[in-house]
Amino acid sequence: MNAAIHQPASARSAARLASTSLHDAAAAARALADELTHAELGCVLFFCSADYDLAQLGPALESAFPCILVCGCTTAGEITPQGYGRGCVTAIALDRRYFAVDCALIQELEGFSLQDAQSCIDRLLATCRDADLAPVRDHTFAITLLDGLSSREELVLATLNAALGSIPQFGGSAGDDERLNDTHVYFQGRFHNHAAIVMLVNTPLDFRVFSTHHMTATGQKLVVTRADSDRRTVHELNAEPAARAYARAVGVTEAELDRETFALHPMAVRIGGHHFIRSVQRVNADGSLTFYCAVETGIVMTMMRTGSLQQSLQDQLAQAEAVVGPPLVTIGCDCFLRRLEAEVTGIDQDIGAFLSRHRVIGFNSYGEQFDGMHINQTFTGVVIGQPDFATRNA
Repeated sequence: MNAAIHQPASARSAARLASTSLHDAAAAARALADELTHAELGCVLFFCSADYDLAQLGPALESAFPCILVCGCTTAGEITPQGYGRGCVTAIALDRRYFAVDCALIQELEGFSLQDAQSCIDRLLATCRDADLAPVRDHTFAITLLDGLSSREELVLATLNAALGSIPQFGGSAGDDERLNDTHVYFQGRFHNHAAIVMLVNTPLDFRVFSTHHMTATGQKLVVTRADSDRRTVHELNAEPAARAYARAVGVTEAELDRETFALHPMAVRIGGHHFIRSVQRVNADGSLTFYCAVETGIVMTMMRTGSLQQSLQDQLAQAEAVVGPPLVTIGCDCFLRRLEAEVTGIDQDIGAFLSRHRVIGFNSYGEQFDGMHINQTFTGVVIGQPDFATRNA
C-alpha cells in the first residue's frame, strides 16, 4: 500500500487534478484553468476554503471555464494532489469521453419532496443516457454536497435516496474552516447557502463507492431522554444534563469538553447491525449538546473508542482497489474531526502522503453522506479505476 500509483498517459487525461493556494480569486481560477483545461474537458468539481471572497471566486470560476459544468462547495480543509491542504482550492477535471456528468441545485431544502427528487434525478439521468457512454445500471453514482449548517441533510438525503433507487450515493456537508457560521455550495457561477447540489456521474470505468470509520463500540450506553431534533440538540442523557453525563462517560470535567474531546470520544447509534457516528458540535450554556447529525428522544447512544485511523483507511482503499484496479482517482469526503484527530496524534503528514499516493482529491466536511444516511467522523467516497485496467485484464 505504500508504493506510488502508476498513471498511464490515458489515465492522466481522463481525470486531471490540481490545486492552488493563490488567494486572489481571479488568479486562483486562472491557475486551475491552466492545469485542468483541455479539448475534452467535460466537468470540474472543486472544493475551496471559505477564506476566499466567494462573491469574486464564483464569477471568476465561471469565466475561467466557459461553457463547462462547474460544481463545488466550501470546506473545513482541503485534500489536494499533495495531501492535506488549508486555505486553498482543490479540483478535479473529468474527461467527457469517460464521464457523462450533470448537476442540479436544490434550493428548497425544507419542502423537498419525493416528487421533486424524482423529477431532479430523471433530468440528470436523461443527460447520462444521451451521452451514451455506458448503461445507467451499475455504471452510475451520485455525489451530494449540502450546506453543512442547514440541519436538513437527513430529509434531503432520504428523499434523494428513494429517487435514486439502486444508484449508489456519497457526499459531504460543506464547511467554513471550522467557524460554524456560513457554508456554501456552488452552482452556475454563484455560491449558495441553505442549498444542496446533486451530481450524477455515468462512466464505463470500474468504480466502488464506500464509507469507512475507525471506531469500535464500548459497553457504555447513554440514552437520549430529552432532545430537540429540529435543532439537533440533546438536553438530557440518562435523565441528567447532557454535557454532565457525557463528560462523566469520557472521564473529564464539563469545562474540559472541547473539539479534541469530541473527536476522540464520539457516540454512535446502532442501525441494522452497524454503528453510525453522531459527533458533538458544541456544548451550550445550558449544559445541552448540539450535534452535527440528527438526534431524537429515546435513542440509545453507544460510547465509541478510536482505533487506527490510518490502518482503517488503508484497508478500505485496498479492498476497493482490489476490485477496480489501480485508481484513476478517489473523490473523498473526510470528516474534519478525523483530520483534527490526525493532527492531535501527529499522523496528519503520514495520512496526507497516503492520500496523495492514492490520487485522493476532496475535502474535510461537517458531515458525510452514504446511500441516504447522514453520518459523522467517516471517510466516504468513490474509487474509480484507470481506463486501461479493464483492457489489460480482459
